[in-house]
Amino acid sequence: MPVFLALVLAAAPVFSADHGHASTETLTVGQLTLRHCDTPAPWCGTFSRPLDPQGTVPGTVPVYFEYWPHTGGTPAAGMLVATEGGPGFPATESRSEYLELFEPLRGDYDVLIMDNRGTGRSGAVECHALQQAAALTEKGIGACGRALGQRVALYSTALAADDLAALLQALGVARIGLYGDSYGTYFSQVFTLRHPDRLRAVVLDGAYPLDGPDYPWYPHYAPAMREKFNRACERSSECSAIPGSSMDHIAPALKSLRAHPFEARVRTGELELTSFRADAAALATVMFGSAPAYASVRETDAAARAFVEGDRLPLLRLMAETRGQVDSRDPTHDARLFSAGLAAAVSCGDPPQIFDMTLPPRERVLARDHAIAQRQALLPDTYAPFSIAEYRRMPLDYAFIDECVDWPARTPAWPSSQLVPDAPYPDIPVLVVSGELDNMTSAADGAAAAARFPGAHHVVIANGFHVNALAHSRSECGALLVRRFFANLSTEDDRCAAEVPPVRLVPRFARRAEELSPAAAIEGNQADQAALKVVTAALLTCEDAIARAIASGAGTGLGLRDGTVTVTQAGDGFHLALHGVRWTADVAVSGEVDWPGRTGDVHASVTLEGPPGASGALQLEWPEGVAGARATARGTLGTQAVAAQAPAP
Repeated sequence: MPVFLALVLAAAPVFSADHGHASTETLTVGQLTLRHCDTPAPWCGTFSRPLDPQGTVPGTVPVYFEYWPHTGGTPAAGMLVATEGGPGFPATESRSEYLELFEPLRGDYDVLIMDNRGTGRSGAVECHALQQAAALTEKGIGACGRALGQRVALYSTALAADDLAALLQALGVARIGLYGDSYGTYFSQVFTLRHPDRLRAVVLDGAYPLDGPDYPWYPHYAPAMREKFNRACERSSECSAIPGSSMDHIAPALKSLRAHPFEARVRTGELELTSFRADAAALATVMFGSAPAYASVRETDAAARAFVEGDRLPLLRLMAETRGQVDSRDPTHDARLFSAGLAAAVSCGDPPQIFDMTLPPRERVLARDHAIAQRQALLPDTYAPFSIAEYRRMPLDYAFIDECVDWPARTPAWPSSQLVPDAPYPDIPVLVVSGELDNMTSAADGAAAAARFPGAHHVVIANGFHVNALAHSRSECGALLVRRFFANLSTEDDRCAAEVPPVRLVPRFARRAEELSPAAAIEGNQADQAALKVVTAALLTCEDAIARAIASGAGTGLGLRDGTVTVTQAGDGFHLALHGVRWTADVAVSGEVDWPGRTGDVHASVTLEGPPGASGALQLEWPEGVAGARATARGTLGTQAVAAQAPAP
């Protein structure tokens, strides 16, 4: 763990406490009185802000925030503020991840987390029909905008950034370290341009710029998606041994889905039956949507090859899982946990579109169609390997270009018309962190955002996905770099960014164990090649269950071909109980798997019901977070003692 050097760069807020009964105890910070929270935070407050700073639309918005005083005995070195992605998610619901990121700094730094206006407890925007809809539609999004009436323009990132600046003023905080992830990087850039004097340092984790050449078409989206799969394949010995790139491997499945789309029904997750159309757009959603991130990179190449060979289930399962995970709404559709209305208001109010948002919706549809026709004629491969038409059939909030066609017309009075001042980007310390395998906010997007700031340092985390400093990332490297940057503004040593191991890809999907490569016998092995192929099947069965746990967390899930998995949280990882899980049709795996998280050793104690002579019990073990990791298997199958090694699954 590095040594952090705290710099006192801002006057400390003035505190006073009323030590009465615990339920009525308050804390005064600057001009505000904070109360005890009904959340894990120690102190909370609600700061009233004008809904419309110009006064045209009456009313106020309650800006909710949570405050953690520093834990050390000396005056605070400063304040750290975290802001969430989406848009639509409340930052305070991600408090645990932000606190874990900041934990080594909290002895010296106060922490503030604010729900942006229109999210969480800051007056969450409730467009009931949009919040409850089976799927987003252009008409539903437009109806939400019209239902907001005069409020439609008053949830801009500009106003949310001004809310934070006003809150800092009221708290008596001079300057902050600001961390933003995903859309939070957009907010952070807007805040930086509108309030540069409030900032000591900024971290943009999973960043994209505010504008740029060809911006409304998201020009880096498809190249990054292609590179994600191709690079992952290049770094896998099994995948790279197959002629061609990963895109070449996937192309026959895409061709088949174009020629013969069909209605599919797949059981996934909490034993739910998902019905959908298996077509090119469904595959595009898997590949662009990056949800589930780990499983989609790990499995798509092999699943596409299996699909063409007649084994459709692995790819259909990914399609079904993605359908559920690209929907940002929680299962209860509670707007306080994710506001679809706020997401639409920001997405349609702030960034540039492929059409003129000042046009009335009817004229805008014509402008949209004309722009797409031009794009089709001049740059038909914008989203290759998918056509523009296939890309547009993805969910609207992942395809982007049609999302706002029916939104109310923008006027010059909208705050988004003055989103940022016409001024150069300030020369303040900025750290931009990108994931090499992130196509949502690609490394190219991160580079474009970093290039705007004279003092920016851009780090690309090898083999990293979307957002790399929080607990769900593949490595602790991003968090270490962010903590060091906030502590002493250092960007000198980012060697760990190149040390994150590649994603271990599924070598192939198999219906029977005999189709797999055998594990390698080591000293003490008596098992034959058929039994050693069953060992490989057992390893891949366990990792398949882990991949689902990483994506979905605690709960009950299904094996690929049969059986169930019960997942419970265990420290930084999970404990999995497998019940007759079949990854291949002829090997049923039951038992316990302990996954430690991104580092440590996986331990599995399983019993197998396999082909004749290949049933028995195995102890499996392999390390996580290690390049070239090897798994060890010991036990008995039939009457044969097993002692074998294989690539970690």
